[in-house]
Amino acid sequence: MTLRDQARAALTRWTAPTPAEESLRKEFLDHLNDHDDAMWRSCAPGHLTATTAVLSHDGGKVLLTLHPKAEMWLPMGGHCETTDASLEGAALREATEESGIPGLRLLEGPLALDRHQVWCHPPHSWHLDVEYGAVAPPGAEYVISDESLELRWVPVDDIPEPTDEATRRLARRARALLLS
Repeated sequence: MTLRDQARAALTRWTAPTPAEESLRKEFLDHLNDHDDAMWRSCAPGHLTATTAVLSHDGGKVLLTLHPKAEMWLPMGGHCETTDASLEGAALREATEESGIPGLRLLEGPLALDRHQVWCHPPHSWHLDVEYGAVAPPGAEYVISDESLELRWVPVDDIPEPTDEATRRLARRARALLLS
């Protein structure tokens, strides 16, 4: 099964928690059906990406990166690579690479979908973001990568500005799943 086929299957199985995300789920599936390269950065109209909210072991904090291009506090995430077997794998790989934390445990997901404009291609390209949660082992220490200006553990209920509602929503959903 290709990464595109796996993404299609994951989104087909997923039950969107809101009408807006149901609309996005259908849009993402249409995009996968319409673009052979929908998983890759080469798909300039937009491409699927994987994001992960990394939680502390107790779910009280989320690790955020001060993203150098967006200049906002965001969860870990990015583009799929040819070595990724699944969106879940891409989400875990990105979270591990960007946090420097080994032994992250991915929560069952996806937890959310988000569509936002980016500048990794000609202006007005879109990231069709499939979002997950992960849990860090107790005592985990992050290592700042070249992809971050800064990393910071912050309380899930007190995410600093500048950020966006998608980041807050993902952190809350990941914590709720962990604590359920």
